Amino acid sequence: MKRLVLSMSWPIMLSMLTQAVYNLVDSIYVARISDTAFLALSYAYPIQTLMVAFCVGTGVGFNATLAHRLGKKRMDEANSAVLHGFLLYFLCWLLFLSFGLFACRTYLNACSDTAEVMEQGVAYLRICCCLSIGMCLQFPCERVLQSTGHPAGFMIVQGVGSLINIILDPILIFGFGMGVQGAAIATVTGQITGGLVGLVLIRRVRQQLPISPCSFRFQPPLAREMCRIAAPAVLMQSMTSLMSLGLNGILTLWSETAVWVLGVYFKLQSFVFMPVFSVNNGLISIISYNYGARDGKRISGAIRFGMLTALTTALTGTALLWLFARPLLTLCFQAGPAAVELGVPALRMTALSFPLAAVSIICSAAFQSLGRSSHSLTVTLLRQIILLLPAALFLVHFRPRWTFLCFPLVELFTCAAALVLYFRIYREKILPLT
Repeated sequence: MKRLVLSMSWPIMLSMLTQAVYNLVDSIYVARISDTAFLALSYAYPIQTLMVAFCVGTGVGFNATLAHRLGKKRMDEANSAVLHGFLLYFLCWLLFLSFGLFACRTYLNACSDTAEVMEQGVAYLRICCCLSIGMCLQFPCERVLQSTGHPAGFMIVQGVGSLINIILDPILIFGFGMGVQGAAIATVTGQITGGLVGLVLIRRVRQQLPISPCSFRFQPPLAREMCRIAAPAVLMQSMTSLMSLGLNGILTLWSETAVWVLGVYFKLQSFVFMPVFSVNNGLISIISYNYGARDGKRISGAIRFGMLTALTTALTGTALLWLFARPLLTLCFQAGPAAVELGVPALRMTALSFPLAAVSIICSAAFQSLGRSSHSLTVTLLRQIILLLPAALFLVHFRPRWTFLCFPLVELFTCAAALVLYFRIYREKILPLT
């Protein structure tokens, strides 16, 4: 069971960590331009995560529909599912393009009154939105490779895009003096390269899944099926974006330096949460399979090992962030004295939330696998919206210096609620099978 959990989790973990590395590298380079440049990226972050949420959520509908056809060996229907998936991603790109052209400046105007921050944010976000065709090409290619049993291809697409981004960042930002625009161009160039590599890899599996664009005929029932599955996933994935939007607005009431620190936190916490979410994703398949096989001992064993792995990762992240908060701020993000004074205690406060969040996330895997998706949604809403934003708003008004304490306080309450729900499900569904 231990080997199974790890083997199911590590490809997803490697892919997510690759993304986290190049996001961090992006941020480190931009922070060396100026504090206002990094602040502009902090305000752009919610929109970027919202774009990823649409792509990931659409991928859930695409994957489920394609895998269903492949499982039944209906290759013509599988071909149609692939083409409809690419169509949905093209519509996602049109949505992002429209935002970049018509709503980007309005959004940044609402975020900041500082003209330099606004202009840099518009320059960065407009390029990322308008040229997001690479992202919208990369995601469906990855899903096709994943569904046809080629995880190595999935990682190649991710790795190539990330490597291109990392190489181009210093060249464009400093070598050509393009600043935040250089960072944006490096990002979209990496995405477009990854998408093109994905198309090449898909051609190499055409014997297993022949894809013929010439045979495309739009089928409303198939499109509705994909959208019906994708919509809840998009909503779930969008929670992080809504949370960061809300927190940016709340912290702006106190200080833009606090928004800057929040941007640093979001870049660093991904190295803890992405491995935890990878274990979560691996567990969902394992628990679902063994629940179908009525094997309660293997379900319990998978959850115990998943919880131990997630907690070990989270506690390591807490210790590292607590110990290295100051050098990370000063050496990596070029923080000034004011940002260091505010940022060191803030990052240490947020680090306390990691183990508590890990427990909630692993419990959510059990909820989703055992037919209690509503519990998983409840936990996510409590963690990221319902409790967190009111707590942050309360603290920013009465104890601004303690505002970042909202993370561990909310995670503590949510963790307790998640454990109560888990033990109830354990008695109802797992214990009778042991």
